[in-house]
Amino acid sequence: MESNRRNFLKHTFASATGLAAAAMLPDQLFGQGLSHTNRPEEIILPREPRLAPKEKIRFSVIGLNHGHIYGMVNSLVEGGGELVAVYSREPELLPDFTKRYPKVKIAKSEEEIIEDTSIQLVASASIPVERAPLGIRVMQSGKDYMTDKPGILTPSQLKAVKRVQQETKRIYSILYSERLSNPAAVKAGELIQAGAIGKVIQTIGMGPHRMNPKSRPDWFFDPEKAGGILCDIGSHQCDQFLFYTNSKEAEVSSSQVGNFNLPNYPNYCDFGDMNVRSSHATGYIRIDWFTPDGLGTWGDGRTFILGTEGYIEMRKYIDIAGRKGGNHLFLVNHKETKYYDCSQVYMPYGEQLVSDVVNRTETAMTQDHCFLATELAIRAQKMAYRLKG
Repeated sequence: MESNRRNFLKHTFASATGLAAAAMLPDQLFGQGLSHTNRPEEIILPREPRLAPKEKIRFSVIGLNHGHIYGMVNSLVEGGGELVAVYSREPELLPDFTKRYPKVKIAKSEEEIIEDTSIQLVASASIPVERAPLGIRVMQSGKDYMTDKPGILTPSQLKAVKRVQQETKRIYSILYSERLSNPAAVKAGELIQAGAIGKVIQTIGMGPHRMNPKSRPDWFFDPEKAGGILCDIGSHQCDQFLFYTNSKEAEVSSSQVGNFNLPNYPNYCDFGDMNVRSSHATGYIRIDWFTPDGLGTWGDGRTFILGTEGYIEMRKYIDIAGRKGGNHLFLVNHKETKYYDCSQVYMPYGEQLVSDVVNRTETAMTQDHCFLATELAIRAQKMAYRLKG
């Protein structure tokens, strides 16, 4: 009887302990959870008053094949640029552009713009394979060049562009818009420079997109013309890795691509990822065309930045937890947990590039950084293991 009583008490105690532990999950058992008194401080950053740009330039556009051209032009105009002329080999692309910029002159040829000595910079969102050759012609004419990404597709193009850039000392700027044209990404750079998370040791970049084949031209699905998923979208993430980790040299350690859902385009890949590293930091990059229709925007682009003293997460285009709009940034370090609404943060790239054109400086982006980001993307695309989709 005594033995049975001891067993009964033993099992009863064990059961009670288990119930108590279960009742403690998750806050008490694994540490204090997030209570109403220590929720992240929410900061809505105000629009900063800005003086009018100090510098002015005249610029023109050649190539309207991608809609990014509108953001490119807007950044230049807001930064002190005067849009002079536009040329498009496809006349059907002109009406939308001239509707938005009714004062622009329609040039009859590419040469009309390149030979105009009053033009200081040419911007282009032409078919990707044509961007580097155009940039070479622009630099050789004594002008600076701003192109959409991917700004260079192959090692041979990169070699030629770097040679001409060195010969002419002109600017060849690739607009990596996921950083340079995103307020949250700009704010992340400011926080890192201020030491908010210590030394950055890793970035994780996710660039999902929604696929609608009917809305894309044929060249988009041809890697020879568009560069491939890692060369194209991956260049954004390579730029961010280099910038946030302050890496001047880097290499690709692995990469892979696959076509999982586009059987009508066998040469195209709708998924890709890659690992990059420098001597002091690593980066993981994942790109895909699998944004589901249930999401309220084209892609839930996210960037994670790990530092020795904290971390940053950006949800650039949507917060599925319910906050409106995009440009969401979360900061956690030893002192605090904060949420920033970055919608009103000023993006300085356009004004900086205009100033660089006038003063022959490198404030918007160094030329070495510009080339290294695209070189990493080109390497990753070239060496990628092809997954069976």
